[in-house]
Amino acid sequence: MNLDLKAINQCVRCGTCRTFCPVFEESGWESANTRGRIMILKGLTCGLAPDSQVLDSLNTCTTCGICTENCPAGMNPPEMIESARRQLVSNGAMTLQQADLSRTIFASGNTFGDARDRLSWLTDRSLITKKADYVFFAGCMNSYRYTETAASTFALLHRFGATMLPAEQCCGSPLLRTGFDARRFVDENCRQIKETGARTVITGCAGCYTTLKKSYPQDFRVLSVPEFLAERISKIDIKPLDLTVTYHDPCHLGRHNQIYEQPRRVIEAICRLKEMKTKRKAARCCGGGGGVRAGYKDLSLQMAKKRLGDVPDDVDYIVTSCPLCIRNLRDAGAGEKVIDLVDLVAMAMR
Repeated sequence: MNLDLKAINQCVRCGTCRTFCPVFEESGWESANTRGRIMILKGLTCGLAPDSQVLDSLNTCTTCGICTENCPAGMNPPEMIESARRQLVSNGAMTLQQADLSRTIFASGNTFGDARDRLSWLTDRSLITKKADYVFFAGCMNSYRYTETAASTFALLHRFGATMLPAEQCCGSPLLRTGFDARRFVDENCRQIKETGARTVITGCAGCYTTLKKSYPQDFRVLSVPEFLAERISKIDIKPLDLTVTYHDPCHLGRHNQIYEQPRRVIEAICRLKEMKTKRKAARCCGGGGGVRAGYKDLSLQMAKKRLGDVPDDVDYIVTSCPLCIRNLRDAGAGEKVIDLVDLVAMAMR
């Protein structure tokens, strides 16, 4: 395999990553932490066969980035692992779950294989204007699973002149994270964004945010909903709520993009914030990213349960800004106590 041997050899085998890796914390196997995965990458460059154990090692990484944050050698393991996944997939080496996920997305344009209209939650189609300065990119999760959040988000953003794409497709994040080519979706979404004339795309999903910001042409500005709202919270007519909430930092907003202050600014304008045991750059991953929820559900939910152990006592809600985090934390036992930041804003609006 043609992997970056220089980057691989940068790993000093110190084992610092063992302390932080959420997957290793659950499995205990060396192949389930960054050091072990780097050793496997080195083996692949030397002819190691990508058998099922190799695939499981590389595909159980959530790409949460906590290893990058704490690596004394300054490595970026998620980048290296995604690169290895791409090369393995291009050579036909993938898990059944990877293959199934890619087929579903390519066949339907969304991660669920859902044949329904992606905008079925939008009751008034006249709100979608052909031209606008802002486009709200809802993403698959909100479009098909958390439609009330999608509706609340668009209702809020439309006040500031946002429109939506008439035929939004999956952003491509699940494909890119698991080793597949997402150009078909990137090109189609970019074509529609260009037609609106929008200079800013606003995302309601952390995975969409990273993908649009880092894997799309830099023809427009990309903002997350927390960033957009933090700039405008003073212009929204809200009443303070007698609530105490905590905030879960999604990996792809936090460690990957350093969006920490903005969601907290919005929360503190509405109610009391009580921080989790691990937060900001040290926040524990929910376990859902990097294709792990799709391929290794039990492992994913184990990590989510561990994250719920960080929730302080006596909070009314766990607020976050990523629908995948919401699904995983809810399924791990938190139920409806987990809400989107937009849901909290909607509660407070007069």
